[in-house]
Amino acid sequence: MRYKRPDKKNALSIVEASERDMKFTLSMRSTEESGSTIVRNIYECFRMLGNALLVSKGIESGDHVTPVRELMKLNVETKRPINIIDNLRRLRHNINYYGYKPKLDEVKDVISIAESTFQPLINKIREKIK
Repeated sequence: MRYKRPDKKNALSIVEASERDMKFTLSMRSTEESGSTIVRNIYECFRMLGNALLVSKGIESGDHVTPVRELMKLNVETKRPINIIDNLRRLRHNINYYGYKPKLDEVKDVISIAESTFQPLINKIREKIK
């Protein structure tokens, strides 16, 4: 980790980019072929939210674990537990580095995770950054 100057404007920009990307990703049709892309994109949107929190504090992370852990520290009420996002990190890792192809049920579960946790996280993160 590297410490820098806190940048709330950049952090909010990252949140907005994450929100745009999530909206687009959730509009994609879920198929066996699109599954890997959907899972990777959804995970990346969550990682970006964690990164926005770090940027707002002046911390630059060199890995994916730190931003995900930052999300887990939030006290936010969601329909599914926040720590499930770490499972997305592992699933994305298997897709990217081991050629794993997620089953359609897994893709639908990832979409369900996004639909039940993403917006409450965005709301809480905007509140913390401002």
